[in-house]
Amino acid sequence: HPSESGFTTDVLALYDWAKARSGNSSILFWGHSLGTGVATNAARKLQEERGVQVDAVVLESPYTNIREAAANIPITKIYRQFPGFEYLILDSIARAGMFFRSDENVKVLGCPLLILHAEDDGVLPPKLGRELYETAHKAYKDKSNVKFITFPEKLGLGHDYISFNPELPALVK
Repeated sequence: HPSESGFTTDVLALYDWAKARSGNSSILFWGHSLGTGVATNAARKLQEERGVQVDAVVLESPYTNIREAAANIPITKIYRQFPGFEYLILDSIARAGMFFRSDENVKVLGCPLLILHAEDDGVLPPKLGRELYETAHKAYKDKSNVKFITFPEKLGLGHDYISFNPELPALVK
């Protein structure tokens, strides 16, 4: 069964594989949606357990933690009004060992962090990306290492299409 620790372990194994073959090339963690929690977990674990910083972390359509994400995704809107929503849905995620605490992870990272969010994201509200940015910006010693880029609604990038933006390579550089 997939697990938070299993995802993190897989990313670190992939990191080791890529690092062994990359020479002096930069390696960054890029997470999208649920993967943003995996990316911050792996970056933090790499830093705390090995004393190594990944070259950068890019978070596309992120959230603060999985509990807040589940509480704010539009699909749960109708269920939030019913008694037991918190216990049946939100607490069950925690009981399954799923936390994906990006908000806690970014407080200890020091590598460059880029957060990308589309204003018309219909899955994860942009406010979660903003909150994550504010948490990181407050915690980072070097504030210039934390960037937040939003994409206007008129571009129609939503939750899944930021990577299609032709300006993205220049923004990431």
